[in-house]
Amino acid sequence: MIFTETKLKGAFIVDIKGFQDDRGLFSRVYCQREFEEHGLNAKVVNTNVSRSVYKGTLRGMHFQRQPMAECKLVRCTNGALYDVIIDLRPGSPTYKEWIGVELNEDNYRMLFVPEGFAHGFQTLVDQTEATYQVSQFYAPDHEGGVRWNDPTFGIEWPLEPTVMSDKDKNWPDFANVEPTLVTPAV
Repeated sequence: MIFTETKLKGAFIVDIKGFQDDRGLFSRVYCQREFEEHGLNAKVVNTNVSRSVYKGTLRGMHFQRQPMAECKLVRCTNGALYDVIIDLRPGSPTYKEWIGVELNEDNYRMLFVPEGFAHGFQTLVDQTEATYQVSQFYAPDHEGGVRWNDPTFGIEWPLEPTVMSDKDKNWPDFANVEPTLVTPAV
């Protein structure tokens, strides 16, 4: 695997090194040892799948509060999506900054999301599926989020959202979220 750190410290784009022959492609998409060598939390307690029927579906911006803050490794296994993360770590030099990365079934690219980040994505085509590994068990009492179009962040989504859950539409603006509940200061 090829690990490229983004401008948000601790967040990595992970590309595969594939072996191709007449049969097709083979590649490793996760190796605990390689993640640990890059100083990343390699613990995986769940692998989740999300399937979105329609292009423009927006899911996010989610996080888990301490002590259940989680890391995620996100990959698009069918279709294409625009994956977005926001650094919500007080004291971080990139506090309140975001990045977006296209993940799709052809580029095999993954995004490693550290603790203390909000995460969400928008589908770019119909029938898009994402798989993500997480480092903590889901804890509903520690779930949080910020509004997908909060002007604090100025996220530039590629499409106008077509489908969103009521919960995702109604996350509060960041000004109404206690940042120390997300993760300790860096």
